[in-house]
Amino acid sequence: MFQDNYESRILVVFLVVVLLFALVIIKIFYIQVIDYDRLNNLANDLWSRNLPITADRGKITDRNGVVLADNITTTSLVVVPNQIENKESVAASLAQILNSNYDDMLKHLNKKTSIERIHPEGRQLSYEIADEINSLNYDGVYLLKESKRYYPYKNMLSHVLGYVGIDNQGLSGIESYYDEYLSGEDGMIKYYSDGKGKRIDKSSSYTSPQEGLSINLTIDINIQEVIERELDNAVAKYNPEQALIVVANPKTGEILGMSSRPNFDPNNYKKYSAEVINRNLPIFNTYEPGSTFKVITLSSAIEEKKVNLFEDHYYDSGSINVEGSRIKCWKAGGHGAESYLDVVKNSCNLGFKQEIL
Repeated sequence: MFQDNYESRILVVFLVVVLLFALVIIKIFYIQVIDYDRLNNLANDLWSRNLPITADRGKITDRNGVVLADNITTTSLVVVPNQIENKESVAASLAQILNSNYDDMLKHLNKKTSIERIHPEGRQLSYEIADEINSLNYDGVYLLKESKRYYPYKNMLSHVLGYVGIDNQGLSGIESYYDEYLSGEDGMIKYYSDGKGKRIDKSSSYTSPQEGLSINLTIDINIQEVIERELDNAVAKYNPEQALIVVANPKTGEILGMSSRPNFDPNNYKKYSAEVINRNLPIFNTYEPGSTFKVITLSSAIEEKKVNLFEDHYYDSGSINVEGSRIKCWKAGGHGAESYLDVVKNSCNLGFKQEIL
């Protein structure tokens, strides 16, 4: 009996060991085959670091394809703090080249981040400064391509086009309204590092940025140049606080030219006040035309033979209900019986409303 119990225990232990090995093998199979892609992506996310490369914004052109808003290529400075060994020396060199404060630069290099963008002094650097930084050949110091908006006609059409911020985001005008389409998609340089930020190997991958969509305006640059010249002449002669011109195609409503004064250079928008750069006067200073538009209504009514100025008559009671709203004549009690010529003479609101019907 003792021998049987002993053999039974051995069998139980053997089966448990076999079961454990089977579970381990099943788990390994699950990790290596079934769940491999998910776990591999998670591991890559932990190891990978992305250095962003900004995309070019889409161009803005006039109706004939003349470029009104373009891009120029600059470089920006980013650092990986954990890859920099002698932070004091690197901070001193970068501060000297960028003409910035040493203590501020050292704070950038000591930050507990995987990637630190040197902002704003390290943004949109000239080629000369970029070459000087690149010649230092410091580990953890990177120069990345960055796109900068450029307006070749400077002040021309400035309020219509608008401007973009340092991060290439549209802040006003066409640049802001269509920012979603103009922005494009940023690219990146991906490399791998350990938990302390030390680069694991020299391999890296490059994803190219995708340029934004271009926008073709109804503006005609030739008409716009005339508008700008005449506004400049008017300002020089009369010195008004504000001035504006809009040219439109009366058949289609297309805007062929639009400008106002004061205007600004969107390449250097920070030099101007918020009131100047954010107020496109033809749109900002809107108001109801009121009685000045009655001549349009009258002309249309005569053209369409809706009324005869001498033979047709209208009785002005002083008010009328239109779609639940009470419209009153400017004269209390109204004008009474009128010919339509009298309606015109008296600028009778109710009579003009009747012309439209």
